[in-house]
Amino acid sequence: MASRFTKDALSQRLTWSAIDLNYIQSIISQAQLEDMSGLGLKSAQRHPIDVTSEIIPNEEKGTATLVARQSFTLCGLHLVPLILAHYDPSLNFQTDYQDGDTVNQDTSFGTLAGPSKSLLQAERILLNFLQYLSGIATTTKAYSDCLNNSETRLLDTRKTTPLYRILEKYAFVCGGGYNHRYGLYDRIMIKDNHIAVLESNTEHSLVEQMDQLRARFTELPIQIEVDSLDQLNKVLDAQPDCILLDNFSIEATKEAIHIIGDQAYTEASGGINLNNLADLKNLGLDFISTGAPVHQSQWVDIGLDWL
Repeated sequence: MASRFTKDALSQRLTWSAIDLNYIQSIISQAQLEDMSGLGLKSAQRHPIDVTSEIIPNEEKGTATLVARQSFTLCGLHLVPLILAHYDPSLNFQTDYQDGDTVNQDTSFGTLAGPSKSLLQAERILLNFLQYLSGIATTTKAYSDCLNNSETRLLDTRKTTPLYRILEKYAFVCGGGYNHRYGLYDRIMIKDNHIAVLESNTEHSLVEQMDQLRARFTELPIQIEVDSLDQLNKVLDAQPDCILLDNFSIEATKEAIHIIGDQAYTEASGGINLNNLADLKNLGLDFISTGAPVHQSQWVDIGLDWL
């Protein structure tokens, strides 16, 4: 392969330990204020309160269990103790499961215990995160399972919810996928609109412009998007590390892979879904990227049952 980078370097897997806990704590804090004081409204309450749970004595203790109402791929367990501690440090969480595990329908996968009032306040926020992230992981698992026995890796995209990208990319990994770039800062990604702008500058060719970027950002891979076979030769002259084939037909994808050979890694994107993924898996692509498991996923059904 002519690329300066390995396949692993172009397809990362985010771990929980790599996530900034200050970022997580900030999200939890805002979620609590949204729920208990109306964060985002001009009429937001000055002091957070759960008016319904005021009926519960502060010394009342309780125990509850997290129950799967359907089978799913689990994601978000690391958030649970952080959320509980934010509401009440004396709340406790125990589980034998890990993110990425399959939880079968009607199975209990964790126990929460402590002051009942605090636990009731934390319940909805806790469930929201688990249902949302497990939904992404579960949908991603269906996509990654479709690529079983293939050398092609499933990548996510930047089509994520603003400010929740890192959590969504982590959930994508829990479902068996890999991460594409995290933002605009960690890969040189030349897309169709970039090419349109660059071509308006007739003083420098695409090759010269890529050489300038490569010299300036020596540690970053260069990827160029093409939407037709006619663009390939010009793009190959620029020596990108990866070429993205945007909305190519199966036949055009086969031809593009043949033309590119080992001059660059290949990635297919655009309109990827479970209906066409099986047709692409054995073509010899290095990567297939799709935002569908993030923006088309559904929350899974999880209950918190009082014991």
